[in-house]
Amino acid sequence: MKIQYLITFILTSLSPVFLLAQITDTEKDSLYIQQIENHKNPDKVLHAEPLFIDLIRDLGARKGEKEWNIGMGLTDNLKFDSYQTLIEYEWAPIDRLGFEIELPFTFYSAINGTQRSAIPSNQLNSIKIATQWSFLVNVPLATSMAIGYINEFELSDFRQFGKPLFKGNIYNPFFVAAKRWGNNFHTLIYTGPLIEHDFETHKLHTTYNLNTNFHYMISGTRNFIGVELNKTIKNHNFDLVVRPQMRLDIAEHLLVGIVAGIPVSRENERMSTFIRLIWEPKHHK
Repeated sequence: MKIQYLITFILTSLSPVFLLAQITDTEKDSLYIQQIENHKNPDKVLHAEPLFIDLIRDLGARKGEKEWNIGMGLTDNLKFDSYQTLIEYEWAPIDRLGFEIELPFTFYSAINGTQRSAIPSNQLNSIKIATQWSFLVNVPLATSMAIGYINEFELSDFRQFGKPLFKGNIYNPFFVAAKRWGNNFHTLIYTGPLIEHDFETHKLHTTYNLNTNFHYMISGTRNFIGVELNKTIKNHNFDLVVRPQMRLDIAEHLLVGIVAGIPVSRENERMSTFIRLIWEPKHHK
């Protein structure tokens, strides 16, 4: 009889603990989302942002937000390896409007006995400036949309640097639509034409990009796993690179994104890797 009383006492004592754990698991997603979306105006929806083709600023950006990015990547191009490095700063001077400045570098290394003269020259690819305006932020539907524009002033490689300084320009208007499904699942579409203008020949070359993204955000955190599908259409040729990825919150205001690149239909490119360090200084509006 004493054993029955003892079991009843233990279960009664532990039931609040089990109940608290259940409430925590159930509510921590919605509490975190509310912290991002509802702690200040204007409205903002929490979305998972792709790591390779990233956005200019968060959808529904709030005035005063800013972010530094440093990216490093490696691509196997059969006859040579290319190393990509970028430094990027983005900020929101007013609500829902973001700006970005980026300096992307590429360095090349010969492999498989390829002559150095047969591979491209190292270069600062371009000076990239961009803007993005979120014209729709719907919290009840967990949906956001934006339009934007990227302009790249293409530079000559280091062998011919300054002869001329600018060899071309790239015009890239784009459209973004994102939706969160429930608390954890995120989808995003990023699409638009990329128009290359060669200053020497005065010719225009157009590539159309369609990037679709699927992510699962870990409960109560900014960590996620997902996949980015980068699709390009140029001269009636279709290329697809699948980029599985993950983002980890490693310190306050500091995240790291890790991306792998798996080409599906490219003939001159093998596997690639990319790492993005993201630092978000504390936001003061």
